[in-house]
Amino acid sequence: MAQITGLTRGGVEWTPEFVTNLDQAKCIGCGRCYKVCPRNVLDLVERELEDDDDSDDDNMMVMSIANGADCIGCGSCGRVCPKDCYTYSPASV
Repeated sequence: MAQITGLTRGGVEWTPEFVTNLDQAKCIGCGRCYKVCPRNVLDLVERELEDDDDSDDDNMMVMSIANGADCIGCGSCGRVCPKDCYTYSPASV
């Protein structure tokens, strides 16, 4: 399958990479990614804990991918994330 590609303003071919995962264990809930996302892809939620997690952060708020299908592949969220929580991949058509 072919990947989605586009052109920059200067005419250079560009392959956008779309957000596929957000590591909530690393997220500190700072909200920087939420503020820069132009498509409302993210939402602030209570951290989802594993059954064997004994941490005291039961009520910690972290980011979540709420509308992943709305991601345009700009990568802004990952560029502002101080904890490198995001994973991306190109989309196929």
